[in-house]
Amino acid sequence: MGKPPPNTRTDELRAELRSHGLRATTARLAILRALRLAQGPVSHGEMQGLLDEHGWDRTTLYRNLVELAKAGLAVRNDLGDHTWRFEAVRETGDLSAFSHPHFVCGSCGTIACLDGVTLKVERPGPLAKALRERDVQIQVRGTCDSCV
Repeated sequence: MGKPPPNTRTDELRAELRSHGLRATTARLAILRALRLAQGPVSHGEMQGLLDEHGWDRTTLYRNLVELAKAGLAVRNDLGDHTWRFEAVRETGDLSAFSHPHFVCGSCGTIACLDGVTLKVERPGPLAKALRERDVQIQVRGTCDSCV
């Protein structure tokens, strides 16, 4: 059995939003919870489908996704198809807080997190400095088992 998603209780989410300088609005609470429960990166349109019962417009959802990313509670990635996808920050204190590798199927477009894959930099230099930046994106492309 997998471990439970971190911080999905309303009081924990509210405290986390406030600690990052954001108001704990109903929309932000729902979006952050949905990101934490998602199995991988979620596009703006997918988020709208997940939260459709709330009736929030696309602009409200997008604005809040961007604010969560700016505050450091989510990351925003383009995985090669010119669609921004958002994902909750899972850990703190290392590179994985901002970026972890993703597998992208070239046939069906499935995107999966590669949580067990790590990147180790053994020498200093321009690469090491780049890896300290928040916008590093690592992708593994291939064909998923369903498409083989």
